[in-house]
Amino acid sequence: MKYLHTMIRVSDPKATVDFFKLLGLEELKRFDSEQGRFTLIFLAAPGDEEAQVELTHNWDPEPYGEGRNFGHLAYRVDNIYETCQRLMDAGVTINRPPRDGHMAFVRTPDNISIELLQDGRLAPQEPWASMANTGHW
Repeated sequence: MKYLHTMIRVSDPKATVDFFKLLGLEELKRFDSEQGRFTLIFLAAPGDEEAQVELTHNWDPEPYGEGRNFGHLAYRVDNIYETCQRLMDAGVTINRPPRDGHMAFVRTPDNISIELLQDGRLAPQEPWASMANTGHW
């Protein structure tokens, strides 16, 4: 058995691809089905192309709700503070800041949780340490 990909349904492919590009993923391939009226977009982190995310966009609008039964996608990052800062600078809300220097949570434009994990722990760093102590997030 071999892991292939995780599929998530998206309402705005461009916004979602842009979000994942901020995380460092690259688009590997895209497939449009006129007959099925959908688009499939496959993304992966450079050097880890076998662990893919499949974005499925159905052309006919339909609400997707926020089923928490999906859980989240998780990515290891080189520097949790730099990654969170880059995302914040692009307007992404950090739902759970990296106050422990190890873990943070953000959401895609369709509210799918993304867990960001540092390999090990980084020492506390501003502004994350101060903001974590105030409880403002």
